[in-house]
Amino acid sequence: MPDLFPTTEEAEKDKALELGIVNHLGPDSFRPDGLRPFFEYRPLGLEKLTSGRVGAHVIRAKPGKHADAPRHTHALDFQFVYVLKGWAIFEYEGYGEHKLVEGSTVYQPPGIKHKEIAHSDDFEVLEITMPAEFETRTAE
Repeated sequence: MPDLFPTTEEAEKDKALELGIVNHLGPDSFRPDGLRPFFEYRPLGLEKLTSGRVGAHVIRAKPGKHADAPRHTHALDFQFVYVLKGWAIFEYEGYGEHKLVEGSTVYQPPGIKHKEIAHSDDFEVLEITMPAEFETRTAE
């Protein structure tokens, strides 16, 4: 009797499932291009499924590459981060520096000025935003 459920390998080959309500994203689904050159991004499909209202992706550090971005803000309504692996140090306006570790969560209020200071080579987070696409501006 054939298996009723596809394996991740089978599902990755079936492009119809790639951005459906169930996704099977393997280790090769990270994209090297994105907001920051020291990170890789794995889109999770919510942008297409919600017509751009919600974005979700896993962000991971590129080993050997380190934070080199100015203090900045994002023009969005909602941003939530959950640390999956590793650590990072961020500075948030009015809240100071915080070391984020596995299991840490961050709700970044709209427009808050922030800056990444450092991260481990295995740093990886889940980020959810509303909307999916948003403007990032350098801040003083």
